[in-house]
Amino acid sequence: MESESVDSSISSLTMIDEDVNPHQFSSITTKLRSNGPIANSVHELLQCPVCTNSMYPPIHQCHNGHTLCSTCKTRVHNRCPTCRLELGDIRCLALEKIAESLELPCRYSSLGCPEIFPYYSKLKHESFCSFRPYNCPYAGSDCSVVGDIPYLVSHLRDDHRVDMHSGCTFNHRYVKSNPMEVENATWMLTVFHCFGQYFCLHFEAFQLGTAPVYMAFLRFMGDEREARSYSYSLEVGGNGRKLTYEGSPRSIRDSHKKVRDSHDGLIVYRNMALFFSGSDKKELKLRVTGRIWKEQQNPEGGVCIPNLYS
Repeated sequence: MESESVDSSISSLTMIDEDVNPHQFSSITTKLRSNGPIANSVHELLQCPVCTNSMYPPIHQCHNGHTLCSTCKTRVHNRCPTCRLELGDIRCLALEKIAESLELPCRYSSLGCPEIFPYYSKLKHESFCSFRPYNCPYAGSDCSVVGDIPYLVSHLRDDHRVDMHSGCTFNHRYVKSNPMEVENATWMLTVFHCFGQYFCLHFEAFQLGTAPVYMAFLRFMGDEREARSYSYSLEVGGNGRKLTYEGSPRSIRDSHKKVRDSHDGLIVYRNMALFFSGSDKKELKLRVTGRIWKEQQNPEGGVCIPNLYS
């Protein structure tokens, strides 16, 4: 039986996926660098015919040379999806070697990532790339929208009807006529624009064990490293008492549920909230105030000092 040969002298091959959306991603430009003539689509050779994702070792093949990824090998019950022959445990070592020679741009290059990686390093980088799109931070529904920050700000304003404010201070009042009802639901999400950045203020009720609580916390619309450059404070009180909280906002890379379940914010138990309300436990009236500031590095002492102005 004659075997097909793969030309190893491959040069400057470029593939661009059709209909690339800057907010929703599949695969993006592929480049192969070596010497010699342009070969056929290496991108297609390394694409699993079942899941259409890029294949990584071990790459399997049937006796007729059809390939697929290791995940789909189990999915198709060890039968080749092309010719239906039994797959066995044959590795396609030649294709794995070709993949080793690839240098690929990050799939988020259209969003500004300049990096180029060997084929087998690209996937790991993309899972942590600072240019990767963000999930919608709205917690009141299972929203599947992803995108960059300007796109998500417009989405929150236009699609979720979220309140938008400018400035680094906030003063919110929440009133509930029947405070004995506490659902696991988001009550309020407000977006603040200050220091050229966007922040999401969450305020909600949920059960902490068996105790009903109210919680307020801030999330930064950007990466974790940038979030650490900012701090915020929250305060709630009444009847001559008050509770305060101070910390750094969490990035929206952390899901709303992850932040809430970590209790990283201002938590007020219902009995205390009713005491603050001063309404003989018949109505809840809570006022949450706070501010955001940017920590600036002191060039002389190396100490962070707060910048309170937007």
